[in-house]
Amino acid sequence: MSDKELTQDEIDQLLAKAKQPAEDALKLHPYYEGKMQTVPKCSVWGFDAFAVWYTPGVAAACRAIAADPAESFRMTNRANTIAVVSDGTRVLGLGDIGPEAGQPVMEGKALLFKYLGGVDAFALSVGEPGRRPSAEEIIKFVKMVQPSVGGINLEDISKPKCYTVLETLRNDPEITIPVWHDDAQGTASVVVGGVIGAAHHVGKELDQLKIAMLGVGAANTRTAYVLESAGVPLKNIVMADSKGIITKDRPDIIEQKDYDTFKYDLAQKTNKEGLSGDFSVAMEGADVMISASKSAPDVVKKEWISKMASDSIVFACANPIPEVWPWVAKAAGARVVGTGRSDFDNQINNSLGFPGIFRGTLDVNATTITDEMCVAAAQALADIAIKQGTTDKYVIPTMDQWELYPYEATKVGMKAIEQGVARTIMEEDELFKMAEEKIKYARDLTKNLMDTDFIKPKI
Repeated sequence: MSDKELTQDEIDQLLAKAKQPAEDALKLHPYYEGKMQTVPKCSVWGFDAFAVWYTPGVAAACRAIAADPAESFRMTNRANTIAVVSDGTRVLGLGDIGPEAGQPVMEGKALLFKYLGGVDAFALSVGEPGRRPSAEEIIKFVKMVQPSVGGINLEDISKPKCYTVLETLRNDPEITIPVWHDDAQGTASVVVGGVIGAAHHVGKELDQLKIAMLGVGAANTRTAYVLESAGVPLKNIVMADSKGIITKDRPDIIEQKDYDTFKYDLAQKTNKEGLSGDFSVAMEGADVMISASKSAPDVVKKEWISKMASDSIVFACANPIPEVWPWVAKAAGARVVGTGRSDFDNQINNSLGFPGIFRGTLDVNATTITDEMCVAAAQALADIAIKQGTTDKYVIPTMDQWELYPYEATKVGMKAIEQGVARTIMEEDELFKMAEEKIKYARDLTKNLMDTDFIKPKI
C-alpha cells in the first residue's frame, strides 16, 4: 500500500514546515531567557513563615532526617525531583557540542518532565572548559548528587561512556534511587510502544516480526533488548552499523567486545540467518525498520523500503532530520511511517515515555527502572492508541493526549510493585489518582502563570 507521489510544491511546503521550529527557537530562547525557573510550593503567609521554613524551625526537620534519611522523601521535594545529567557529548543529531551548548536540550527535558509528568527536574550539564568528564567523573558526580534527588536521568552521553555510567550506577549498592539513560531506555520504551501499536494495526504478531535496525548505539541497543522483553525474539532482528550488518564473527566486533559488550552480545543473538552486507540486505522482506542513525534525509533509501514486506512499518527516529522523509517512505510502499518529530504523523519521541515513566517510578518510590517497567510503559502507549482507534497515521498517542501520562505512570508503578522494586505499595486506582492530580497541578500552574502574564506571552 503506497501513497501517490507528492508534487514539488507539496514537498517544498513540507520542508518549509520542517524548518520553522528551528527559526522560532532562535527567537524565543533569548526572549524567555531559558525555559525553567524555581517557584515556591509552600505558603509564605508572612515573614514569620521563614522561621518555619528556615531557621530556627527547619532544624527540627533536619534532625528528623538525620535520624532516618528516608524522611528526606517526605520532608523535602526529593521525592518529586529528577536530575537531568549530561556532558553534551552526543546531543540529539548534533554530536559532541559540549555541556554549555547542550544545556537548552536539558532545560527542554526539564520542561517536558514538569508539564507532561508533574516531575520537577533540574538540568545539570557537567564538564570543564575544553575537557569532557570521564565516565568515572560522571559516576562520582551522580553519587554526590544522590541525596538531593529522587532519580537520575542521564542524557546525551556518548557511547560506550553512557553504558559504563548507566550500568555502574544501576549495579552500585550505594545507589538507592533509579538511574536511567533516556537515550537508551526512554527511546526503547517509545519505539516498542510504536511497534506494538503498528503491529496491531497491520495485523501482525510480535513474535513473528522480522525487524531491521540501523544503528547499534545506545538507542537501538536497548530497544532490541526491550523488544525481546515484549515478545520479539532477538533472532528475528537484523542490526547494522556504518560497516554493515553485525554478525557473530565480524572481526572488529570481536576485537572490541570488551569495549562495546552490548554490541558483541547482540551480534551473537540476532540475525538468525547469518546475513551479511549493507543495510539494504537487512531490509529485504523486513516487516519493521527502526533507524537511530545519522540525522539526514536519504540515509535510508527509497529503494530499500520498496523491498520490505507488505504492510511495512518504518520508524526513522533521528532528530532533528529523520533518515528518510515520511512522504518518501510512503511513496516507496511503507504503510506506517513514524519519525521523532512532532510535526509529522506517528511521533516516535521520548517525550511520550519518560514523563509518565518517572511519574510512576517516583510515586511508588522505586529503586530502579527495569526493562519490564519499560515494556509496561510501551504497552500503555499502545493501549491508548488501540482504544482510540489506530490508523496508518496514528499507531501511537500524541503528546496532547494528556490522559496517557497518568495511565502510563500507573502501569509502570504497578509493574514496579509486582517486581518488588517499589518501597511504597498502593492499589492501582490510588496510584492513578495520585499521578493524575500531580500532572494536572503542573499544567494548571503553567496555565495560571500564563494567564496572569507571570510568563510573558509568545511573540
